[in-house]
Amino acid sequence: MHCKLIGVPLQDGASQLGCEMGPSALRAAGIDGALRELGHTVSDLGNLAPLSVDPPAHPNAAVRNLPLIRGWIEAIAEAAYRESVDGMPIFLGGDHALSAGSVSGIARRAAEEGRPLFVLWLDAHTDFHTLDSTRSGNLHGVPVAYFTGQPGFSPYLPDLAATVPATHVCMIGIRSVDPAERAALARTEVTVHDMRAIDEHGVAALLRGFLAEVSAANGLLHVSLDVDFLDPAVGPAVGTTVPGGATFREAHLVMEMLHDSGLVTSLDLVELNPFLDERGRTAILLVDLTASLMGRKVMDRPTRSY
Repeated sequence: MHCKLIGVPLQDGASQLGCEMGPSALRAAGIDGALRELGHTVSDLGNLAPLSVDPPAHPNAAVRNLPLIRGWIEAIAEAAYRESVDGMPIFLGGDHALSAGSVSGIARRAAEEGRPLFVLWLDAHTDFHTLDSTRSGNLHGVPVAYFTGQPGFSPYLPDLAATVPATHVCMIGIRSVDPAERAALARTEVTVHDMRAIDEHGVAALLRGFLAEVSAANGLLHVSLDVDFLDPAVGPAVGTTVPGGATFREAHLVMEMLHDSGLVTSLDLVELNPFLDERGRTAILLVDLTASLMGRKVMDRPTRSY
């Protein structure tokens, strides 16, 4: 596999500064070497920068950094479309507003290839706000609503070349949903597996069903991994900690199942805030999870002391 590392030092979609250091932390934690050790070809394409744009002001005065976020989305979407033609883009974030660009760019590529795109959303949050419904104004809370084509984003964010059908989105690890998001999701067919579902059924059963759908449709699979999918005791370096997340074992199981499926064609690593980390442990864990996704087995995993 040709893995293409794309740094996205984006922190303008979140309220807490620090995510712009995420790409550097993932590189320092050895993501390039970990992928090469597994036999993959790796190209580090450096960091993106936002385009300069001037969208109209939105009537919701809470919305923050709209011109910057739109500029980021346009730059990321173009990179996702361009680099997905002959390799696997891995987006090193950066806050979760990144995915409004990565998924929309991959969706354009999938549409041109005539294949359906599916999205696995590993996150504590559904990120299903619209520009109208967000009260915090932090635009890392809108990407899923945006790329599934919910109303109210035009002309403020870029028009989509292709949307991802709500039926093609599976969320796992959810445990923090605002009332407006809950109501909006109830009107869609997004699959939402919260932590209770994981407790009752196990993450393997939930993921296995979704992967079967992707395989049956001959689909492309984009994985978006937010640090807060993990329990804060495992991955502390995130500004939106929510107790009760995935364990170390559950997270690695998900990644190993994804590798076994052979379906994943693009990946986001988002919301890593090195300013909040403990001796780089969360960055190292994200690299190890990426290695599991890309083929590292349990017996190959190095023992680490923190």
